[in-house]
Amino acid sequence: MNGVTGVSGLPVETELPERVGVLVLGAGLAGCAALLAAAEAGRYALLLEKTGEIGGSTVKSAGLSAFAGTDEQAEQGIADSVDLLREDLLDVGGRRNDPALVDLYCEHQLETYRWLKGHGVQYGEIHAASGQSAPRSHPADTTRMLDLLLRAAGERGARIMLDAPGERLLHDGSRVTGVRLADGRDVRADAVVLATGGFSMNPELLATFAPQMEHALRQGGAGNQGDGLKMAMALGAGLRDTPCIKGTYGHYHVEHPDEDGTGILAVYKGAIAVNREGNRFADESRNYKEIGDAALVQPGVTTWQVFDSRTMALANDEVPIYEFAGRERAGMLAKAATIAGLEAEIGLPEGSLLRTVEEYNEAILRGRPDPFGRTHLSGGVGKPTPIDRPPYYAHPSGTVVLATYCGLTVDTRMRVLDWWGAPIGRLYAAGEVTGGFHGAGYMTGTSIGKSGVFGRLAGHHAAAEESELEW
Repeated sequence: MNGVTGVSGLPVETELPERVGVLVLGAGLAGCAALLAAAEAGRYALLLEKTGEIGGSTVKSAGLSAFAGTDEQAEQGIADSVDLLREDLLDVGGRRNDPALVDLYCEHQLETYRWLKGHGVQYGEIHAASGQSAPRSHPADTTRMLDLLLRAAGERGARIMLDAPGERLLHDGSRVTGVRLADGRDVRADAVVLATGGFSMNPELLATFAPQMEHALRQGGAGNQGDGLKMAMALGAGLRDTPCIKGTYGHYHVEHPDEDGTGILAVYKGAIAVNREGNRFADESRNYKEIGDAALVQPGVTTWQVFDSRTMALANDEVPIYEFAGRERAGMLAKAATIAGLEAEIGLPEGSLLRTVEEYNEAILRGRPDPFGRTHLSGGVGKPTPIDRPPYYAHPSGTVVLATYCGLTVDTRMRVLDWWGAPIGRLYAAGEVTGGFHGAGYMTGTSIGKSGVFGRLAGHHAAAEESELEW
């Protein structure tokens, strides 16, 4: 997926105003949601995007949002609840999450889902995914989503500016008063919302906060350099969850024109993951961040997702992580009529993959315990099936840093807090630049989900700040 390069019809501004009500930095989902919420509250809102494209990491994601209690779940007969959602979030996060932020998400996720649908966002077939006790991954076209939000914001007077990187937060000693751009121009604001994303594309910050990602691949929005993080840190902002940065499993092992950044997760539909010795190395139903950690310490780093035609039949080109058939068309899968042939095709030690698959199949057929503890396909959903229907496939898979899922400390009003827990006056943040919500792990759909939920709240609260601006 690519960013929204065409701006026809979007509320693009070419002249930087001297002062606005709410100033938003970053044009991913968190920033676009904040812009619209501020405009809906009646404030003059401006969004600055450092690159020439709208989208950031949002349009490089799989486009899944984790919501519970939706119309689509009801139509598919899926039983889910806010209580189950909350428990899953805390469980996946190793209970290192800020429970107040988890509760905030649970309280506002359904109304945000309805708000997004009210602006024209459409969701497809619901899928189960990592960390979910019930299927709650709601797929959407993220490019169209951002386009809809920005157009709605424009109708309410909001504006966006591209190629306008912020460099410093302006501060008068008691509150943030605006932003200084990289070219030296200033724009004053009653409140500022940081929605600048993470730092997956900044090797220096990754080396500082996540040296364990040294051998990981790197993807993400081109602007994900940690700008907002550094700007807020310069004012004493606190940080959360930096030791918990993890990579994402399933990315193609080298650069490829058809790798859009999401990778695939055939493991959640029936595949096993094996290393260069032909051995499994993890419970494949676990969170794909945990699988990614395990893959990084395997010999040679590159691993393979191995599956059969049964899993291939579950391919879904509308959901990037399940676009198995698309990977075959792009030449990104090895294929063979037998397991032995596949083993030879990908260069594993003779007999190693054959033995691994036979042992895996035998345990399933005889009801024996899996040596890695696997009992489901993904999270708590689905039952493993034998890999026994030719043809057979293998996807060379690496671990990629797509997002950093850590960052600024915020409270339930999305105010940025300093190291001592006090709000930095009139500074708000939402999306990947924030920490505290995910804790030590990540449930599929909560990156896009929290960007929508918390971005909307940040814009709403920022708009409530006292203003002398006539609008």
